[in-house]
Amino acid sequence: MDVTVNLHKLAFLISLLGCYCASDTKFRFASYYGDHMVLQKAPERAVLWGYGPVAGKVTVTLSGSGFNKTETTVVTEENHKLTKSPFLDTGIWRVTLDPVAAGGPYQLTASLPNNINTITFKDVLFGDVWLCGGQSNMQFTTSQIFNASKELALAAKYPNVRIFMAALVKSETELPDLGGVTVPWSVPTSKLLGDGNFTSYSAVCWLFGRYLYKTLNYPIGLVESCWGGTPVESWSSPRALASCGLNENSVLWNAMIHPLLNMTLKGAIWYQGEANTEYHQEQYSCAFPAMIDDWRMAFHQSSGGQTAADFPFGFVQLCTYIKGSKSEDFPNIRWHQSADYGFAPNPRMKKTFMAVALDLPDEKSPFGSIHPRDKQHVAYRLALGARAVAYGETDLVFQGPFPSKVVAKKGYLSITYDQKISVAASKNIFEVCCSAVKTLCGPKAQWVPAPIEQWDANTVQLNVTSCSAMDNVAGLRYAWRDWPCDYKACPIYSSHRFLPAPPFKLNISTEP
Repeated sequence: MDVTVNLHKLAFLISLLGCYCASDTKFRFASYYGDHMVLQKAPERAVLWGYGPVAGKVTVTLSGSGFNKTETTVVTEENHKLTKSPFLDTGIWRVTLDPVAAGGPYQLTASLPNNINTITFKDVLFGDVWLCGGQSNMQFTTSQIFNASKELALAAKYPNVRIFMAALVKSETELPDLGGVTVPWSVPTSKLLGDGNFTSYSAVCWLFGRYLYKTLNYPIGLVESCWGGTPVESWSSPRALASCGLNENSVLWNAMIHPLLNMTLKGAIWYQGEANTEYHQEQYSCAFPAMIDDWRMAFHQSSGGQTAADFPFGFVQLCTYIKGSKSEDFPNIRWHQSADYGFAPNPRMKKTFMAVALDLPDEKSPFGSIHPRDKQHVAYRLALGARAVAYGETDLVFQGPFPSKVVAKKGYLSITYDQKISVAASKNIFEVCCSAVKTLCGPKAQWVPAPIEQWDANTVQLNVTSCSAMDNVAGLRYAWRDWPCDYKACPIYSSHRFLPAPPFKLNISTEP
């Protein structure tokens, strides 16, 4: 059993239980506040809340770095069942701090009248808080990735990238607070980041925060709440599921997202979808965007409007699973992850960003090929998207090339991309659907290879003579396979050959 993690858990319990008088243990913060935490910086306002005796006056003081500010509030009566408290007269108190600029450290104190109960948190920073969710590829820890020793050794160089990890808990009803904490707010260490496969801190979450910090140079708070093997439905509220005609059990929304809603966030990143290749696959194009919309609404309302109603949401488009597979399960989910647009942000999924990962397969991964070890490129591509979408960096290429125009003529097809491209020859990465009549290419359509014949700075020409003279080229698709290319060797990339073109499919008409 890991001593470091246990010590952090012990410190967390002491901060909740030992800092206030045993005569009145009703007075406490909610589970996700503590020493070393990061609270959302200005212009947003951080929300603090906890439990206390009904009608009790709570004074909250933030001090340090030449700053001293006091807020007061009163504990309001709440339903006893809601607070989950053994004390019948326990209520909830809540304070929304004035905006605080990035930086620190600060000391945060909450007390009842005459200081009969006082809770103090130290080393509190203000910066941007990001929520990291999903299934096992988000849960994948830093000790499991390529160059793990080197990456873990860097932990000590980023003390202002703080980490928090919710425990794995399910609930049939919505919980007001987390049912457990695996890693309380902590300064990162190699032990916390990498001691245990799928049980220590998320590699993608940590690396994303680290890359952001190198650009922003102010504190980053990372909140991990994910669980391997879980479908999107488990993380969605009943109202989000109902909007897609689904009636599923929202056990992880109830226990691992709903408790966090009062938290003021900058944004969220997400790595999930593998479970839905076999479960409600066709509904994913509705369920995933609906979950994003619902999270945004719920966080905005519960934080009193401090978390933006359209907070930025990044996600990883699935990598690969089985080399040589003819199954379209992974291609279908990749497509549905973007609400069937193929790129993000898009009209259905505004203020989102997508990290394409289909060019990062790992056939020899000791954790199974569904768990590729290159999480550095995944996190860096997410960070590029965040810099553009969340932070408004202009002239930053954060998406791979996508077709802006497709022209089909007899014997060939010309694709113009929305940016300059780097191209490698391929006989089968592109496919066309041939039809004797001008019709849409359905799920049972026959697709045949369309070799890349020639290319220039932003155009690719395909040979489509595989369609007979009597057929129309009715559809086009790119990289529509589970495992479309080897590691970093897809045929179409951005001009600097770093961002792969995402897979796509579209119906086209033939010009005379």
